[in-house]
Amino acid sequence: MGNNKLFIHKSVVYSVITLLFTPILTTFIYSLSSSWGATILPDGFSLKWYSALLTDPRFIDAFGRSLFICISALLLATVLVLPMIFVVFYYYPKLDKIMNLLILLPFAVPPVVSSVGLLQLYAESKFQLIGTPWILIATYFTIALPFMYRAIANSFTTINLKDLIDAAHLLGASTTKAFLLVILPNLKKGLLASLFLSFSFLLGEFVFANILVGTRYETLQIYLYNMRQTSGHFTSALVMTYFAFIFFCTWLASRLTRGNTQ
Repeated sequence: MGNNKLFIHKSVVYSVITLLFTPILTTFIYSLSSSWGATILPDGFSLKWYSALLTDPRFIDAFGRSLFICISALLLATVLVLPMIFVVFYYYPKLDKIMNLLILLPFAVPPVVSSVGLLQLYAESKFQLIGTPWILIATYFTIALPFMYRAIANSFTTINLKDLIDAAHLLGASTTKAFLLVILPNLKKGLLASLFLSFSFLLGEFVFANILVGTRYETLQIYLYNMRQTSGHFTSALVMTYFAFIFFCTWLASRLTRGNTQ
């Protein structure tokens, strides 16, 4: 009876994995095929699509722009969110319930509605923000805020914050020094997890980038959208390159967080 249940459980898990992995495998094979018509298998295999992609200056520029926007938004979020969470948990712990509601506001408003509102708000501003990376950095900060707050807040709940700060005070350290030297090292796992999770989400964001900047500051997703009609093989190579990069970031995050627990 136990073996039958184990077989059923394994069958369900393997079936789900196969179902999820099949589109990725098919896209990868298509990106390597020289041509694939009305046949089960491709007519041949070639790396020319990856070569064309990696030597395309537009792709390199778009990838660099996406990295710049995502990293800048995450740095801004880290500088602002970390001290904010510390103040909430150390000085005003009752505010945590209110913060849990406030951080959900970016998900309460659809991206299209937010983009139109930002366009109307800054269209006649003295400072030109529409069509620049700066408005995307500020917008991506609001997107990353819920992910970072929740992950870092969970890390705060796993440490005895007040006792650690009090012990640091007894040893002559200020609150700021205690936060930097005692609390921050204990938050590495949650901080890294939130950063990589937010990064993978922001790198694939399309709606804000398309409406607020469009081709005036072509990011990776805008580039993918603009190149969708060139060649299915080329687009597949682009998608697989993007997937491989996200997979590498996920693997790196798991290695770093695993190292912090040892």
